[in-house]
Amino acid sequence: MKKGVYEMKKYDIIALGETLIDFTPAGSSPAGMLLFERNPGGAPVNMLVCAANMGCRTGFIGKIGADMQGRFLEETIRSAGVDTGGLVITDDFFTTLAFVTIDEQGERSFSFARKPGADTQLDVNELNMDMVQNTGIFHIGSLSMTDEPARNAALTAVETAKKAGATISYDPNYRPLLWKDASEAQKQIRSLLPYVDVIKISDEECAITTGCADYRKAAQILRNQGISCVVVTLGDKGAYISAGQGECEADSFPVSAVVDTTGAGDAFWGAFLACVSKSGKRVGELSLEDLHAYGSFACAAASLCVQKRGGIPAMPDRESVEALCGYTI
Repeated sequence: MKKGVYEMKKYDIIALGETLIDFTPAGSSPAGMLLFERNPGGAPVNMLVCAANMGCRTGFIGKIGADMQGRFLEETIRSAGVDTGGLVITDDFFTTLAFVTIDEQGERSFSFARKPGADTQLDVNELNMDMVQNTGIFHIGSLSMTDEPARNAALTAVETAKKAGATISYDPNYRPLLWKDASEAQKQIRSLLPYVDVIKISDEECAITTGCADYRKAAQILRNQGISCVVVTLGDKGAYISAGQGECEADSFPVSAVVDTTGAGDAFWGAFLACVSKSGKRVGELSLEDLHAYGSFACAAASLCVQKRGGIPAMPDRESVEALCGYTI
């Protein structure tokens, strides 16, 4: 049963941002040509699908093309239990595509078809304000800040959700190829920080987000800016959490073989936010023990994710996460 500060909202978690197709290597043809597998994804929707799998009421706000890839994404997201009432479909722009290469350790590099992609063309007048104003947690990523008109739409949505009492979640998700230059990325990524209550950054994103590469110092910088809870993901080393209640580290779970790291951070964050939502508490009200348990639960979700291919298809189910970490939400 829902309780606490989120119980009167229609949605537990709403995210605004990109949904796209990840084309990942899938062997070679008889002629020796590289084959790619079509995987539905995009950081915000990956996160939402994971949260939906954990039992949260989720919804997505974004824009796709009226093309075969966009229709595939729409059906996939809806089938995964995410409300698509905020998804806009346009005839004017193609759905964004990402071509991914994966090395022997499962790490990725990207090439994007986004000049422009439909996700960058979400207009403020196309926002589903009912969804924006009726969620316990509102999540945003920085890729919505790379271009107008999506930048203005994203800022308007964040401001509106904040005024309506939502907890603001942020994932910078820095992708250098999608920005004009590092200076512009730094400016826009940091522009959202004054609104944020809880943030997830990777250790590699500390410098672009704060100017400091040391993750502990970077977390403190963000805390000093008024962010209640800072979570730094450390790859196979787990995660570091800094909040007003103190700091702690959650260990990762052993993985016999990493297949694909796509979506691991999104699985982590979907699981973490699901814990926050189901607690019924504001982030600042959570105990350090709560935060450590949520971090461990999220690490379990990430470890299950990397053992499968793709973004959305790799998001774990609640039962598997709970069985792995021994914590029930």
